Amino acid sequence: MRGLDSFELEALVYIGIFIGVLITYEGIRQLLSRSETKGAARSRRMRMIASGATTEEMLRLLRPSVDRWALARLPLIGNLPVVLRQAGLTINPAVVLSGSLAATIVLAVAAAPFIGALPAAAIALTVSLVTPIVIFRALRNKRMEAMVAQLPDALDLMARGLRVGHPINATIASVANEMSDPIATEFGVVLDQVSYGDDLPDAFSEFADRIDQEDVRYLAISIAIQHGTGSDLARVLNTLSTVIRARMAMRRRIQAISAEGRLTSVFLSALPVFIVLFTQFTSPNYYMGVIDDPLFQPFAIIVGTLVVVNYLVLRRLVDFRI
Repeated sequence: MRGLDSFELEALVYIGIFIGVLITYEGIRQLLSRSETKGAARSRRMRMIASGATTEEMLRLLRPSVDRWALARLPLIGNLPVVLRQAGLTINPAVVLSGSLAATIVLAVAAAPFIGALPAAAIALTVSLVTPIVIFRALRNKRMEAMVAQLPDALDLMARGLRVGHPINATIASVANEMSDPIATEFGVVLDQVSYGDDLPDAFSEFADRIDQEDVRYLAISIAIQHGTGSDLARVLNTLSTVIRARMAMRRRIQAISAEGRLTSVFLSALPVFIVLFTQFTSPNYYMGVIDDPLFQPFAIIVGTLVVVNYLVLRRLVDFRI
């Protein structure tokens, strides 16, 4: 009877872990799925504008939301709204955080009977909170890289339109209509702002603030200077397009040259961790036999700190910003 009770308890724990993982997966899937497409969002904003509004209210509707995040001072999640917006995800950051915390609690409670409370909490926090944020940052970086790669072609398209006599609004519209996302969506927002009364330099300045990329800031500064001096905008855009392409080529060249150094840094940082895991797997008593020694914990902390510092220093040495 006692064995049956133990079997039932173990089965319940496994069921709890399965349900926790399922809830985490479903929560992340629903968070990443958009409840509203960009076209539907724009149609909704246009319907709101059609109901009657002042110019300032129109521009406020057209601009992406930049509400202050109450947790802006916290590490890791302080810039979560900015990361989600730059990743092109229409997700409320509060919903992301609530779902992650709920999944963390469920996984921690389910795994605690097997591996202990503290390891279960650490693993649950990593899986449910850290992993989604890392995914969001990867999506953001991918989208920003795609936008910077599209920017020279967008500038060339605008320059050709200006040379044949099209107004600036028409050249911005050509980028929004003929190019693909993400550059098309951002230029569409700029077009909406300019069409409803915003100044061209202000619209591109806000575009640069949303994207927060150096090449886009160069574009905003160039347009602001041209707007004040009245120079040839088509020539300015062509020059900027050439500069951005040269910077992209330089980045790729630097990455190719530093590839060996980056691989070496990863290998040297992962080697101590691999040795510890391999030793623990092949000879468990090698570390467990001296774990009760008073010097074990201080030395383990020192070694772990040195490994982390080694990784950060090596990464700093091979991380070049162009």
